[in-house]
Amino acid sequence: MSKDKQFVTEITPQGEDFSRWYIDVIKKAELMDYSPVRGCIIFRPDGYEIWEHIQQELDRRFKETGHRNAYFPLFIPESFFQKEKDHIEGFNPELPWVTEAAGEKLEERLAIRPTSETMFGHMYSKWIQSYRDLPVLINQWANVVRWEKRTLPFLRTSEFLWQEGHTAHETEEEARTETMRMLEVYRDFAEEFLAIPVITGQKTPSERFAGAVDTFSIEAMMKDGRAVQAGTSHYLGTKFAVAFDIQYLSRENVQEYVHTTSWGTSTRLIGAMIMVHGDDRGLALPPKVAPTQVIMIPIGPAKTRDAVIERTDELFKELKKAGVRVRVDDRSDVTPGWKFNEYEMRGVPVRLELGPRDMENGVCVLVSRITGEKKIVQQDNIVEEINAMLEQVQQEMLSRAKQFMQDNFYSVDTLEDMKASMEERRGFSLAGWCGTEECESKVKEETGATSRNIPFEPAEQKHTCLVCGKPAEHTVVFARAY
Repeated sequence: MSKDKQFVTEITPQGEDFSRWYIDVIKKAELMDYSPVRGCIIFRPDGYEIWEHIQQELDRRFKETGHRNAYFPLFIPESFFQKEKDHIEGFNPELPWVTEAAGEKLEERLAIRPTSETMFGHMYSKWIQSYRDLPVLINQWANVVRWEKRTLPFLRTSEFLWQEGHTAHETEEEARTETMRMLEVYRDFAEEFLAIPVITGQKTPSERFAGAVDTFSIEAMMKDGRAVQAGTSHYLGTKFAVAFDIQYLSRENVQEYVHTTSWGTSTRLIGAMIMVHGDDRGLALPPKVAPTQVIMIPIGPAKTRDAVIERTDELFKELKKAGVRVRVDDRSDVTPGWKFNEYEMRGVPVRLELGPRDMENGVCVLVSRITGEKKIVQQDNIVEEINAMLEQVQQEMLSRAKQFMQDNFYSVDTLEDMKASMEERRGFSLAGWCGTEECESKVKEETGATSRNIPFEPAEQKHTCLVCGKPAEHTVVFARAY
């Protein structure tokens, strides 16, 4: 028992070592394990089910906006990357190549997919002939490989899972509308489904996607004050259309290049969610994404055990029928207290306790993972009471995350202000920027912070550059990032 108890409680406190806390939690909660291949991980069932819920909800939203799914090859000919110069320069350091197969050297190297703009571009040049073929709205669920030098499970791995949307349009206006529409899908999903508040805005030129005209992002704040880029949407203009000769016969009977977009998010959402909501007790999972929303724990002496378990099973079936993701832990070889700690560590949003006295009174006890609130409810209303508490937990998690972001967001006027702020406390800095790469690089060099984005709705407008003191062209969010 002492070994089991240690398993539940031995988590490095966040304040002591946040990175160690993160690894402790995802390992002890059995979300992942390390692969024999450097930088790759195994998604264990709970970890993969979280991704399934993310995938299902995003997929529903994509289809509501008219997108359809397709699948493109994992291997991409090297010549495709040579067609768009900025694109290959941006990805070349991370590209793994296949050079031989079946015992023979290949005539052309094949990249293992880092992203699919080039493959989509090649096929769109075949599929699109007329304005009648537009728009093309395709999404792909896939794995990609980027040979990262520094890895962290879920947040940055050599192979990861994601979705990538690739669309083609008649006009710049239509393509830009699509770019912003999908950014809003990501923002709403992050906040309403994962309870992660985000900052939406435009990336600076040095931070935009390789080959894009404009890149927009949603940025989330972790509990250690660092940023995670939780999703991006890119307006690609006609760059890839020219490179891959994607032309269409316009309504005026003239050959025109299409305007394209791409947008994506990945399994790094899992890591972000853990770092936004977790605490020193372990995971804290939003009900909408939790593999198990309710854990039922029958308690009481052996003489009443059978009756309590029988009633627990009846309530279990009722909740299951109502669509609640519920499990029962009726093991007799561990104490209820051990189970309470175990499922708190695993982040289960609601615990249901049922004992012999509860049976007599027709009630049960519900406990919130987030607030610790205990609520005695009537068994006859169990579905309504459970759904109400799940909704309450979801909203409380978003509210707390918003408050944390607000409390750790600072306005700075100079680089010295930013350096002092970052030495004393965690969080994001809002500052003015003149628009030069020189000043942006100076911030990174002296603080380790990068520009996250130029927010659409900053808390205030900054008027001078934090580095050179000249008039600011933009108000920018800076932060250290994963």
